[in-house]
Parts: sequence; C-alpha cells; structure tokens
Amino acid sequence: MPNPEEQITPEVFDHLVGLAALDLRADEAEYLRRELNSQLAAVSELEAIEIPDDLPLAAHGVPYPPERRQALRPDRHDPFENSGAILKQGPQTDESCFVVPDIPHTDLE
Repeated sequence: MPNPEEQITPEVFDHLVGLAALDLRADEAEYLRRELNSQLAAVSELEAIEIPDDLPLAAHGVPYPPERRQALRPDRHDPFENSGAILKQGPQTDESCFVVPDIPHTDLE
C-alpha cells in the first residue's frame, strides 16, 4: 500500500514508465519508485530552508575571484567513430537519428 505522503503513486509511476517505454521487472519498478519518492522528499526538505532575500546568488559555495578561477576550456568536437553501432541498438531509426514516439502537448492556461 502506498504511503499517503508519496508524490509518485504506483499509478503515476506506471504512466511515466509507459511514456518512457521502459521494461522493468516488478522489483525494479518498486525500487525505482521508492528512490524517486526519496529524492522528491529530499528536495522538499531543501525547499523548506529559509533563505534571506538579500542573500546574493552564487554558482559555488565559495566565491572565486577572477584571478583564482580556472580558465575555460576551448570547445572541441570529437565525433564518435562508430555511431552506426549505437544507432543499430535503437528500435527505430531514420537516417542518423533515433525515432521516438510523439509526446502529446497541451497548452497551459
């Protein structure tokens, strides 16, 4: 029986598994559903932490002045030599792309 505090019920999880086209055994599905609910509970705990409005935003826990920052790496394109082998693993391909089911979109108002 699901915990009433769980955000991802077995029904919601089954729907998500169907959308993702996953093939999970019952024990794998229950494990993953419990893990997802644990992660959502942890996020809820973090959301409950009060943060002062005047606290400056930070990308790191420690400020790094420009003279101490790592230099940015240059962008580099390294194509995979055998992409065809990866494409052969997909259930359906078109040219050099995987074909995925259409996801119905709804407008939010």
